[in-house]
Amino acid sequence: MPELPPSDTSDATTTHTKPSDSPGSDTQAGGTKTPATASTGLETLSADATGAEAWAALGAAGLLTRAYQGGEIRDGIDPGGLADLLAASDSRCSIPATLSASVQLATALPLLATGTGPAVERTLRRVLTGRATLALAATDTTAGTDLTALRTEVVLDDGSLTVSGGKEWIANTTTAEAFLVLARHRPGRHFTNFSWILVPADAPGVTTRPAPSTLYASSGVGHVTFDAVRLDRAHIVGRVGLGLPLFARHIAVERLAGALWGVALCRRVLEATRHHLAERAHGDVTLWHLPHIRQRFASCLVRVQELQSLADRFGPDVAQRHDPRAAATLKAAAGTTVPYVLGECAHLWGAAGFTDGGIQEIRAQAALFGIGGGATEIVLETLADSAGQILEELARPTLQPEWPSGFRVPAGAR
Repeated sequence: MPELPPSDTSDATTTHTKPSDSPGSDTQAGGTKTPATASTGLETLSADATGAEAWAALGAAGLLTRAYQGGEIRDGIDPGGLADLLAASDSRCSIPATLSASVQLATALPLLATGTGPAVERTLRRVLTGRATLALAATDTTAGTDLTALRTEVVLDDGSLTVSGGKEWIANTTTAEAFLVLARHRPGRHFTNFSWILVPADAPGVTTRPAPSTLYASSGVGHVTFDAVRLDRAHIVGRVGLGLPLFARHIAVERLAGALWGVALCRRVLEATRHHLAERAHGDVTLWHLPHIRQRFASCLVRVQELQSLADRFGPDVAQRHDPRAAATLKAAAGTTVPYVLGECAHLWGAAGFTDGGIQEIRAQAALFGIGGGATEIVLETLADSAGQILEELARPTLQPEWPSGFRVPAGAR
């Protein structure tokens, strides 16, 4: 895998393309490009473009702000615009490259926008125009997803601050111009003990290294250490002590993004799989004509439609109110739907699925849907805590049927 270039200079492209019948292809049955790639700035990219290259292309086309209400990041996420951007990236780029964009659009940039001052505003401008990438550095080297146990620290003085610690498995690490770092400013697990710091990647004491991951190398995934990195207090993002509350709000949008992206990914893979089955002869017919194959395929369609319906229902709640329960529902649904659909498609592709860039590779990369943004088990615990409220709401139908004139409604149907 080639080393990722810095985001400011990542305008090179190659001529490599994926096979037209691969589930990773940007073509439909019949060979036409998917509508999502039209006028996105991504059409000139190779299918193996890095996340930094995809981000630069979207930024150069002026499209990144479409993820936000009215094009203004501080006005909140626009679910429709976010869905369009993720679908466009997924239709052309790899899963790692789309991850690179998703983390920035849904979480890192909205978190950064809670701050003010020259350092924040400059980074926002550069990242939103595609001239730089931003890495969200929340996952600690020792604490994992237990953020209240993280050891990365920031010591606050009257006119400066010092960051020490490290983060692991961070997307965009090897390409980032800056890191948005969650650090503790005082000991203890209380939720007010943590703050966000904007750390330039070229600041003395910052060291990065790529993670040993072929599957996700093109996302710029890596590890970063902070060895007594000294900055002025203008690099504090938002109010001191609001680190975890802000993260809790914006991780909800990342979970919405996962559901929206999951629908786009599953649709793309299912379409390529249907085309593959219709082209494979089996006796006097094709594999697509076999009832048991059609039924397995149809079960995938049901699951994707369920995920789409949940995204349609809960998307506004997450985007407008950062509803944690709605976000947990979407995360749990995506975390189970995507692996199921891609697993079924992998089976239907048979031996052809093991080609480079084939469905088995995509399936391995898509395991991220059950881990990133909180493991499926963690969000299911959140839903279990709300079981009583959810069951009560299920007892109140949200749809009121319109019965034909003169039709007598059966007892108990109202």
